[in-house]
Amino acid sequence: MTLQQLKYIVALETHRHFQRAAESCFVAQPTLTLQVQKLEEELGIQIFDRTEFPIQATDLGLKIIEQAKKALYCAEAIYSITKNERDSLEGTFRLGVIPTVAPYLLPLFIKSFTEKHPNTHLEIREMQSERIIDALKTNELDLAIMATPIEMEELREIPLYHEPFLLFAQPFHQLMSLKRIKAENLKADEIWILDEGHCLRNQVLNLCDSNQGIDNQGFSFKSGSIETLKNMIKYHSGYTIIPELAARLTDDKKFIRRFEDPQPSREIGLVCHQNFARQQLLITLKETIQSSLPEEVSQIKKYYSLKWRDRL
Repeated sequence: MTLQQLKYIVALETHRHFQRAAESCFVAQPTLTLQVQKLEEELGIQIFDRTEFPIQATDLGLKIIEQAKKALYCAEAIYSITKNERDSLEGTFRLGVIPTVAPYLLPLFIKSFTEKHPNTHLEIREMQSERIIDALKTNELDLAIMATPIEMEELREIPLYHEPFLLFAQPFHQLMSLKRIKAENLKADEIWILDEGHCLRNQVLNLCDSNQGIDNQGFSFKSGSIETLKNMIKYHSGYTIIPELAARLTDDKKFIRRFEDPQPSREIGLVCHQNFARQQLLITLKETIQSSLPEEVSQIKKYYSLKWRDRL
């Protein structure tokens, strides 16, 4: 059994086609086919059912492929340690960021980070939380910025900051007459929330302690964008809950109210696989991000965190 053979069966499971799998591994199709057959003969089992089209892994094959992914990840970590010192920042790293963080946090620190570390290249991908978790576990991503805690054994979490939630409503809405908002003031039939798949949606539902459907004045609306929700509220009705960094535009000030202390908030963290070897990169990213945060986030004292994974 070789690492190359493990790489071939993972590629074949991904592409479900011998030619495309071979192309992704930069080898000729006969080479990949032969090595897969040799591995099957060595193990004495059939990893793939070739009577299916596209090709399918057998039940036992799926278990073997899952272990192959873990073995390849560990092997890559070993190579990384031997080729690069742990304190090196040089290289290309794949960074996943959830959509409700990316447009607000990235502009605060990316310019400073890239100027100070020109030999570090970040390939940034905007992805939803569960997709990020899968990508970290299968080595499609190196690290991520997302809502935590996740509490998975394979993943390492480094808390970055706690971000307060705010009420966003039209200035004449009755809730805007309050100096501070309480969770019990919220009504499920008036609140606008993000579409399913966003961790922020689950946090808002936890804040409202409600799974009720949303009926927004005679029509339904689903959005994956905080900015879309804000604009719908500005020109229609109702209200929503937004994170602090999404309320920094000058014209947003008259649309927001804070919650009473302790304020509901979300924890945002830097997440990577337990085998990720670049410790200095994690430290540098953490310090850069934290130094870029506005006072409302960096100096929040009284808060409680809303979880999101209990509503999957």
